[in-house]
Amino acid sequence: MTFREAATPLTIGSFMLIAVTGILMFFHVDSGLNKLAHEWLSWAMIAAVGLHALAHLKSFKRHFTRPAALAVIGAFVALLAASFISPPGRPDKPPSALVIQSVLDAPLERVAALTGKETSAVLAQLRAAGIAAQEGHSLREAAGTDRGSQMNALGIVFGNQAR
Repeated sequence: MTFREAATPLTIGSFMLIAVTGILMFFHVDSGLNKLAHEWLSWAMIAAVGLHALAHLKSFKRHFTRPAALAVIGAFVALLAASFISPPGRPDKPPSALVIQSVLDAPLERVAALTGKETSAVLAQLRAAGIAAQEGHSLREAAGTDRGSQMNALGIVFGNQAR
């Protein structure tokens, strides 16, 4: 199979995967690895579309000379730009991110209460994992500024294995 022959099937296959997993996520019926596949395999679609555009470069370039095509492209660029704007009264972050932020900033005593464990047990778990946790501190203070370390600390406290 030549480069040109492979570009279109790769684009079609990756589009199907991203479209189906995206629709499942939209309707909240995704399961298993749907979300993970959607997020990570979207890179395959980006690569496939790039290969497809390269394989059909002459036709691809022609779209940038037609007013109707430029209007459609421009409309999607405008929609993309608008997608970065938060509507008034709506937080910039999704609710799940706000919850995580609140838990990371809460004193460890409150976090322990959320887990149903004693504060001493949570402190012991964190210390056993090499995290210098102290009473009165938050998980963010204990884990440091690295986002990965903070998520690891959350996993330890809420029962997941350290990563």
